Formats: sequence, structure tokens, C-alpha cells
Amino acid sequence: MGRKKAAISGQLTDIDLRQLKVFKSVVDAGGYTAAEITLNLANSTISNYISDLEKRLDMRLCERGRAGFKLTEHGRVVYQATLELLGSVEQFRTKINQSHNRIFGHLHLGFAEHMLGVHSAYVANAIQKFTAQAPDVHVQISTMSSDDVTTAVLDKKVDIGITVLSQNYTELEAQALFNEEMLLYCGAGHPLYLKDDTKITKNELEKYNFVESPRLMLDREPHPDMKVWNKQAKAHHQEARAILILSGSYLGILPKQLVNKWGFKNKLRPLFIDTYGYQNVFKAIRRKKHGNELITNIFYQCLLDAIPQ
Repeated sequence: MGRKKAAISGQLTDIDLRQLKVFKSVVDAGGYTAAEITLNLANSTISNYISDLEKRLDMRLCERGRAGFKLTEHGRVVYQATLELLGSVEQFRTKINQSHNRIFGHLHLGFAEHMLGVHSAYVANAIQKFTAQAPDVHVQISTMSSDDVTTAVLDKKVDIGITVLSQNYTELEAQALFNEEMLLYCGAGHPLYLKDDTKITKNELEKYNFVESPRLMLDREPHPDMKVWNKQAKAHHQEARAILILSGSYLGILPKQLVNKWGFKNKLRPLFIDTYGYQNVFKAIRRKKHGNELITNIFYQCLLDAIPQ
């Protein structure tokens, strides 16, 4: 009877760790092409890394083709094991950093798209304070939709996120930072654009089409009237939603500060400000239990110090 071949013989090497990190980045991004920017590598180079890793482990880790990128069963096992391995490496690095009073490592921040606006100075100030305390730490910033930031933190793909939470999570620590005013808008070509405010009724809004935003999703609506609005389009990213509203075919919600920043004050008109306007509360979020504790603690405190209380 022949022996079962061991997938990994000998010690893990630096190239093994590099291949695993590339594999993790590909999975996190959802495919080879999507990971190119994050890794700063060409598609062919990424493909070579994954191919070499598959040969090293004697496993098929993923499928790619017209159907898109998909992990195999082996791939899911290796991905979970990679998260555990890299987490252990990060914990080791943290303990060594503490013993030497010098900090090395990586800080990955996830920001909701267009969230900075008038608040950019606060976040920039926090980064300045952080880099003064930890100049050797590599900082990476990714922007994504609000919900994707939350998911990235929960999945340990980013260390700290700044976003609007759709609900409370027991796994997360959250600290309010700043607010953003959200208003209902119509575009210049919409039938309501030139109509006098006093002649527009709430019931009349039900005749028109709306574009769905994250807060207009079922059971997330900040006002009960929004449940009956006719949501005939969907755009969870601010720029895409602005285009639909600017077309004059849809009503929708946008941040007031972004409308002003983009120079759309004369092209977009707010409706029922006191009734349907609301505040988004941006919060800094992180997992209560995480491996990169030393670095995240320092940045988290820098962020809180930079925001006026």
C-alpha cells in the first residue's frame, strides 16, 4: 500500500507566505483582475503565483473562466487556514514590536465612498498623528460602499472601517465620528423640479419613480412613507445614483455636501427637507477581537483624538 502524499513537506518558506498572501488577496477581491490594483501585479504574475501555490499544495484552489472566479472546496479550506496563519504571524509581530518599542506591520483602512467631504481634515490629521507614532507601518486605504466596509471589517479584510452602520453588530466596536445630511432630490428635467413647494403633496410622490439607495432598502427606511415609494432603479454608489437623479427620470437620496461639492445646486432640487431629510452617522468600526491589536489601537486613538467632541 502506497503512502498518501503530504501536501506540504519541510518548512514554510518566504515564497510560501508570499503565495498565500497573493491567494488571500485574490479571494478577497473576487478574482485575478480585481486583485491587480491591490497587489500592484500584472494578471499573468498573479496567475503564476496561484499556479505555483497549487503545485506546492498539490490542490486545485480555484476555478476561473466565463462563469467568473470561484473557490474549490480545497480552496476554501486553504483560504481559512491562510487567515489563521497570517493572523498568527501578525500576533507574533505585535509581541516583538512591543518588546522593541518599534512598530512594524500593516494597517488596512476601509472608507465608505465619498465619506470625507468637509471631514477630510479630521481623518488626514489622524493619519498624520499615526504616522508620527508608527512611521514604519505600511498604510493601505480602500474605498467601497457603506455595507461593504462593514462586511470587510467583519471578515477581517480591513482593520478599521469608517462607515454608516445599517444595524448594530455584537462583534464590532463602534465610535460615532461625524454626521452627514441626506436629502431627497429631483433633477432639473423632473416634473416636480419647477413646481411650487406648497403644491407638492406627499401622496403625489407615489406617482413617480425612485432610485433605491442603501437606506431605502426594505426595513431600513428612516421614514415610513418611504416604504411605499416606487423604487424602479437601484444605485448604491453615490455617483451612479446622482446620474439617475440628474436624468430627471427618478427621485432619490443624496448627501447635501456632495451635491454642493459637485456643483449640482442648480441642477438638483431638494424636496420635503424637514420631512424626509435625515442624518447619516459615520462611525469608526473594528472587531472586538483581532490580531493586529497594537497597530489598530494606536490608529483608533489617533482618530478619536482628531475628531472634535
